[in-house]
Amino acid sequence: MEILFDSRQKKYKTPFGCLRQGEPCSIMIQIPSDHHIQAVSLCLEDDMGNLLNKILLQQDAGEHGYLNYRGRFKLEECGLYYYYFEVQAGWETFFVWKHEDKPALTGNGKWQMTCFARGYDTPQGFQGKVMYQIFPDRFFQKGTCDTSGKLKPFVMHQSTDETPVYRPDEKGIVQNNDFFGGNLQGIMEKLPYLEELGVQVLYLNPIFSAYSNHRYDTCDYKAIDPLLGTEEDFCALCEAVHKRGMKLLLDGVFSHTGERSIYFDKYREHGTEGAYGNPDSPYRSWFQFDPKDPNGYHSWWGINTLPCTEELDPGFLDYIIEGEDSVVAHWLRLGADGFRLDVADELPDEFIARLHRRVKELNPNALVLGEVWEDASYKISYSVRRKYFTNQELDATMNYPYKDAVIGYVKGEQSSGQLAQTVMSIAENYPKPVLDCVMNSLSTHDTMRILTVLGANQYPQSKEERANYRLSAEEYQKAVQRLKLAGFLQFMLPGCPCIYYGDEIGMQGFEDPLNRAFFDWEHQDKELQRYFRELARLKKQHTALQTGTIQVLADRNGVVCFQREALAEKLVFITCMNDHYECFTNYSIEMMAGGEWEDGCLRLSKYGFALLRAR
Repeated sequence: MEILFDSRQKKYKTPFGCLRQGEPCSIMIQIPSDHHIQAVSLCLEDDMGNLLNKILLQQDAGEHGYLNYRGRFKLEECGLYYYYFEVQAGWETFFVWKHEDKPALTGNGKWQMTCFARGYDTPQGFQGKVMYQIFPDRFFQKGTCDTSGKLKPFVMHQSTDETPVYRPDEKGIVQNNDFFGGNLQGIMEKLPYLEELGVQVLYLNPIFSAYSNHRYDTCDYKAIDPLLGTEEDFCALCEAVHKRGMKLLLDGVFSHTGERSIYFDKYREHGTEGAYGNPDSPYRSWFQFDPKDPNGYHSWWGINTLPCTEELDPGFLDYIIEGEDSVVAHWLRLGADGFRLDVADELPDEFIARLHRRVKELNPNALVLGEVWEDASYKISYSVRRKYFTNQELDATMNYPYKDAVIGYVKGEQSSGQLAQTVMSIAENYPKPVLDCVMNSLSTHDTMRILTVLGANQYPQSKEERANYRLSAEEYQKAVQRLKLAGFLQFMLPGCPCIYYGDEIGMQGFEDPLNRAFFDWEHQDKELQRYFRELARLKKQHTALQTGTIQVLADRNGVVCFQREALAEKLVFITCMNDHYECFTNYSIEMMAGGEWEDGCLRLSKYGFALLRAR
């Protein structure tokens, strides 16, 4: 007989997942009665592996040949904890470790426990909402572009159906200085389209003045890029967004600026105050210069066009966060509803905590979301354990683990068990308020477009070939079938499903800049668009899909079945990578594809899925 413990079942641990400060936690482990047990203890360690407490568990009567050992404890300090069990049997002492989420007598795996602050919550206005990511230059243009204040050189495309410039110049550099003319007025013009699609939150890639089209090389944090419009245009956009009940997130790029920024000003384009070559610059301390080389400086990943900032420099902190008219304060007062922090794992904990605190002072309902590509609860960057959730730094993160697991599953590269494991690991490790706000994308400006990922039978060797690659009719059909399954999971799972502009109409593209083409308003896959509209309707209609709990009911043979529950609503959703037949008592169908429903019995084929509601 096996030792029984499952941290994800209420029978063995309550509450599920993370603990708030001072919240009681109950633990129970079952051990076969023939083991002649004398004592069982829960061993609690801190993040450094130091034993903090050994909690003696109390035995009570079990059943079916097992004895139950129970304990109860609280955590009073926020942080990351780990636990395992010590068992004394006669003269022998052995340990129960975690192995693939099950108890084992070998190895040294431990169960994770995240403790977060009593008052740590996330804004309800973002929980479980439908998001939409826009690359501003590539969405829609209304009116004309003001090029008079634009950093030169730049290239304006003559047609929106042209391919973004991907070839390097004579120096071997892709300048990213080609523009299509998408602007803020264009986004405002298309708000009716976005509202009809079901969008509730807009996330805009950087809109501040910059040299490049991606604008991650900020020139002026307090100025709208002239090609995008004016500050008045931004205010009008925010007002229009809010009138439709939507919210707007800005991209905050604070780990580096552009070499041509007003702060660094490498080429003396903005006067005499830039830090480069000027020891007396008011911005000098914002950057790290090489004392042995007057022209040397620390740059982001060695890219000289992106000088890194000293985020904890008092002057930089005051300008970005603390000052009366800081960057954060400026844009929140003009109508922004929060920030997505670029490369959050390269920003110091103190900087993020200060920014989060300032944002909440200005608008308690604003969101601070961080770009983190891994499980953010135990992330280590630059040899430092990050405290995004245990130090009240972030409200949420971009949820790349879900993205990778969903794509792997629908492509047949990961099992249903692996998908379930990833989903539940994030659900268990993230505070529930955070989980409800994570950004669930299938593609972004940093990744290949989802249709290309799911449909392309090859990855062409040259960039030229990739730029000209279009899915065949057969590849496209396969990609759409897979995308419908992936999109279904994206909208059913905890968090905020985020559509990358154009994915809903069938746009394609390999890596950047090929994934950043102009929105193809002339050629839209209307059927795919209607499908995403229906997913958004379901997400908005069901509280259980927005903020409900989640648990796995089954994961085997390519089939995974989850349950989500909130208040009096209980939903079950099931996806299949193999044919499957199952009966459900007292359930009705809310959505189904690739299957049949008759007399409470569900038959699904490969790529089939269904959402059921308990009566």
